[in-house]
Formats: sequence, C-alpha cells, structure tokens
Amino acid sequence: MMISASSERDYPWEIYTIKELLHATNNFHNDNKIGEGGFGSVYWGRTSKGVEIAVKRLKAMSAKAEMEFAVEVEILGRVRHKNLLGLRGFYAGGDERLIVYDYMPNHSLITHLHGQLASDCLLDWPRRIKIVIGSAEGLAYLHHKANPHIIHRDIKASNVLLDKEFQAKVADFGFAKLIPDGVTHLTTRVKGTLGYLAPEYAMWGKVSESCDVYSFGILLLEIISARKPLKKLPGGVKLDIVHWVTPYVQKGAFDHIADPMLKGKYDLAQLKSAIMVAMRCTDSNPENRPSMIQVVDWLKGGLRRTKEVSYVQDKFNEDNDNDTDYEEGFGFENFNVERKI
Repeated sequence: MMISASSERDYPWEIYTIKELLHATNNFHNDNKIGEGGFGSVYWGRTSKGVEIAVKRLKAMSAKAEMEFAVEVEILGRVRHKNLLGLRGFYAGGDERLIVYDYMPNHSLITHLHGQLASDCLLDWPRRIKIVIGSAEGLAYLHHKANPHIIHRDIKASNVLLDKEFQAKVADFGFAKLIPDGVTHLTTRVKGTLGYLAPEYAMWGKVSESCDVYSFGILLLEIISARKPLKKLPGGVKLDIVHWVTPYVQKGAFDHIADPMLKGKYDLAQLKSAIMVAMRCTDSNPENRPSMIQVVDWLKGGLRRTKEVSYVQDKFNEDNDNDTDYEEGFGFENFNVERKI
C-alpha cells in the first residue's frame, strides 16, 4: 500500500516535517511520553499553532511495522466519524514513522477501568452509557458506512480513547481489514488480544464484522463490571468474562455484575438491557450475533431513557485482583497520568 504526497488531494491530512514534530514534543522528551506499547511510544505535543496532539512513534522499522503504519494511515484517512480517533497527519522519512492524532485529554478507557484513574471513579453510570453507545456507533460506521467496509480486529478497552467530554473515540487501526463488496468473511492470520477474540477467529482465523461484534460484547461487559476479560484463578487457570457473567444472568442477579465502584448508582433496567445486549454479541455462533447497526438500535432503545438513578444496595464483595496479560493497544496501557507539560 503506497502513501504519497498526492494523497493530500484525496484526504484532509497533513504531512508533517520531522522538525515540526520534534519541536511539538520537545524532541520526544520522556516527560512528554503519555503511553507505551509493543509498537513504540505515544507522546503529547503542542504545535506552533497551539494545537494539542498525540504522536505515535514506531519503535523499529520492520516490514511488519511498515505495513501496520501504512494500513493505519490509509484507513484513518478514509474515515471521518465523531466516534473514531481523528488522524491529523503523519511523517515518513528514513527510519522514522510517526502518526499524528487528535489529543484525548481523558486518556483511554483502560486507564479508568483498571489503571491509574480507576480509583477516582470518574466513570459514573451515565458516562459509561455514553461511552458504550459512542463506541458502538463508531464500529457501526466502519462496518456499514465506510467504503469499503472495515473490520477493526482489535476492539478493546485500551483502544477506546476519551475526549474532554468523555466521548468515545475508537483508535488503533493497525490490524484493520478492508472488506470488498460481496465478501462475507476472510481467512487470515490471527491478530488481536486474548480475551476479546471471537472463537471462530481465534481457532480458524475466520474474520468478519461479527468478530468485532463479539469483541464489542466483551468490552461492554468490561465497562459494566470493570472486570478484565480474563481473570487468573489459582492454579493458572483463566476465567473469561462471559463464563463469569453467565451464572448471574441465568439467576437474574444482574446487580452482582455491576462494578462495585458504582456503589449501586445505576438504572437497574438499563443495566439489565446492556448485559443482555452483550450476551447476544458474545454468542459462540457468529450467525446468531447481531450487526452493529442492530446493537446501536438496541442500546439507544434500552439505555437512552431519562430516569432517576436507582440505588441498588451492593451485597456482593468481588475480589478485584484481576491480573491479565494484555497485548499492546494504542499505547495508553502504561499511561503516565502525571505527565509534565
């Protein structure tokens, strides 16, 4: 996939100079680093025009890194949606590959659910609902509005970023696949993160929009419960979130699934509705899963109601030791909350 300056005529991105990005990030100073992953690091910066940006700097220039860079820039250049992370531009020269995004001041969802900001409990129930619906709308756009359609392949909490209003922005398109018209699925090498992968994809490499739907269902349960997709049990066994949730759903004990940090401050009918949507999304048979358009409709119908928040007494003490080994995402797994500007 070739990316050239001629692309400027087609896409509203900017091709930055290395001098501009070095100046914006204070020469990629460690104090400006806001995230790190297997691909490299993400830095906060401010342009000469005063615009805050996030710059992803790839760690090493390999054929794999070059392809992921090309795929992400190409796909982000194609899409424009309020719930997809905006591409501002890029730099490609020598061994440097830099992608410039809009800066998200409220960081990533994983930081709030499991990271340094979890104890602050900034994600009350209305914010979680907003994030759920926004993420679903971003995915629905990729699957049904983008041309050609796009499968993300790595939907997870670290790849959902939050702007100043806590609006969700789906990020990291390095693993994304373009799906030509008339093609229902592709068979490909498995990419993504354990705990979020649809069974048919993890086992056979069969990828379709339905794989993203499954991952979204896992993410939805994670947002509701603040429990990681995989939990280590004694003896090294890992319990996935669907098997943890299922007995409570069968007993109708939906309040036992909610994040204890919410302290019962949620709408019980909304909680039940969201959990049932997640269960449909995580059906083991991909043919039984809904489309993301259906998911958005269900979520808006079941969650966007103006009701008094009901207080459900929490009688359930959950062991919060949720140690999970995560693949790298956008780069905010190890987010430095106290960055210096």
